Amino acid sequence: MKNDIYNKIGGILINSSPNDSKKIIAKIEISESNDVGTYTFNSTDFFDKSESYRPISQARDDLFSAMLELKKYTIDNNLTNGNPIWVGCIVTVDIENAKINIEFKYEPFIEE
Repeated sequence: MKNDIYNKIGGILINSSPNDSKKIIAKIEISESNDVGTYTFNSTDFFDKSESYRPISQARDDLFSAMLELKKYTIDNNLTNGNPIWVGCIVTVDIENAKINIEFKYEPFIEE
């Protein structure tokens, strides 16, 4: 189940990134009330040029839903070990090597 959610997140990011992306880094924060998301998106192309981009709103909405699904999965399966749930994460998708990494954050980290 968790892998399905990770695959969904990776697919959303890949499908909404610039066509020449080889690596995507998305920073995602979700409000404590689970009703607002804050995002930054960066992609690296085959020339190692990094740039920020903004996916269409549907992709951001889909990503937000997938992140809420991941939070629910984490809570429902008691994966917090009694600690507070994470507030966001940094998702790195390595398109070339078909790998995804999610680093969970427990304090706000995106500056507006």
